[in-house]
Amino acid sequence: MEALAATSRSPWPARRLRAERLRERHPFAAEVLTLYLSLLDVQEPAFEGVLARPPASEAVPRLALDLLPRVVEATVAAGPRPLADAVVGRTHGAGPDVLVDLVGGWLRGDEQAPVDRFLARAATAPFLEALPDLQPHPGPFPSQGREARCPRCGGPPQLSYVADSAEPLVTGPRRLVCARCAAEWVFPRLVCAGCGEETSSRLPVYSEAELFPHLRIDGCETCHRYLLGVDTRRDAAAVPVVDELAALPLDLYAREHGLLKVVPNLMGF
Repeated sequence: MEALAATSRSPWPARRLRAERLRERHPFAAEVLTLYLSLLDVQEPAFEGVLARPPASEAVPRLALDLLPRVVEATVAAGPRPLADAVVGRTHGAGPDVLVDLVGGWLRGDEQAPVDRFLARAATAPFLEALPDLQPHPGPFPSQGREARCPRCGGPPQLSYVADSAEPLVTGPRRLVCARCAAEWVFPRLVCAGCGEETSSRLPVYSEAELFPHLRIDGCETCHRYLLGVDTRRDAAAVPVVDELAALPLDLYAREHGLLKVVPNLMGF
């Protein structure tokens, strides 16, 4: 399997437009999407800067540390008060070693507190997505079995999506999107991305057709994890990484059924 290279077409305008539209459509996601839009204003210039002058991949931690204060500012300005307070409490007065470990923990795939994971993801994402080559640093997340891993950076999948095929009468493949660098790769449809389970009877699918006709929960009764799936054939305007953030009711439904997401998204869901 081969990860797709970063596209030359900027992804940021489509993400911003979709977040604005979903915020109007789904009031329950307004708080999350307002924060996301504020973060886009911080991340886009960082992404464009790396495209213009690509650094070595070893520079990602340093670049992320430089961006971290702007991530904190955006969160304080637009985020929920509990998160804003937690972010300030975590970073105020923190020494360089603490912040280096915070960023490095996400790159290594360490278990992290939610606020640490949020800060590290928001600060590293634009650089990891823009860099043309992430090898050999950062290293892959620790392997736990047959779970899916990004061929580009070793990170875990955040979501899956299906789009129209370029060929008539041919169904488009299922693609996974990396939680760390946003690369995409083809993955079998009837296989759990969390553990590799292939028994269809152990792979339940849940959906809410009226609210989210293009979204579904792909669960697994073996590892008790799930991914959110986006079908852009049902909604051509969908932007998978944004629609996944807005699907809060589906995440709550999955939790009620004893499932945990393969990796929480940027906002912790």
